[in-house]
Amino acid sequence: MGRNHFFQFKQFRIVQEKAAMKVGIDGVMLGAWARLEKASRVLDIGAGTGLLALMAAQRSDAIVDAVELEREAADDARHNFEASPWNNRLHLFTAAFQDFETEQKYDHILSNPPFFENSPKSSDHKRARARHSDSLSLEELLGKSAGLLTEQGRISLILPAEKEEKLRSLARQNGLFVNRLSRVSPDETRPPHRILAEMSFSPMLEESPEIFIRESATGNYTIQYRELTKDFYLAF
Repeated sequence: MGRNHFFQFKQFRIVQEKAAMKVGIDGVMLGAWARLEKASRVLDIGAGTGLLALMAAQRSDAIVDAVELEREAADDARHNFEASPWNNRLHLFTAAFQDFETEQKYDHILSNPPFFENSPKSSDHKRARARHSDSLSLEELLGKSAGLLTEQGRISLILPAEKEEKLRSLARQNGLFVNRLSRVSPDETRPPHRILAEMSFSPMLEESPEIFIRESATGNYTIQYRELTKDFYLAF
């Protein structure tokens, strides 16, 4: 395979020949940050190459279902699932999340959703669809996810920092509470550009520290980021 056609983690490999969206920091952070220890059933919405589903399988004993709209990305995810040590616990559904039908309830729902609304779209149709919220709005994502949660279930997302208030508003509309939120900054000198958010039906609130990805002086990954992701990246 040529350059960028796969990404090797400590316990699995992501082949990404066909998918529009490749492995990125956002997905790895979310997969490492989400609390999955007690989950017996996990759902990955907008699975792409299957990164979050595979991270969930590595970090838990859960059955992991994954939903992906784009057939090319689903092809990569299917290959990655079958090649992984947890292939008997990973299940892929090729469908729009809006059309996904199941009788299952989930202990944890994960998504690194498409979140660009008004920015220019890529000329690559697949990439544009994967990045923009036309195919799955935050309203649709939270509305349907709330109906798929167990009573004690959690939803974990990564979003642009400017969507925090919208997320809190939509959570309230769906009977959810933001229990845990980490603001993510490129380094300690710059403002947050992402939020990691966990929601549930419980009003319990927990403190969660801000995350700095790199050190401004050196450009190196921070100890904090290394500690968060050390079970996955080969370099840490």
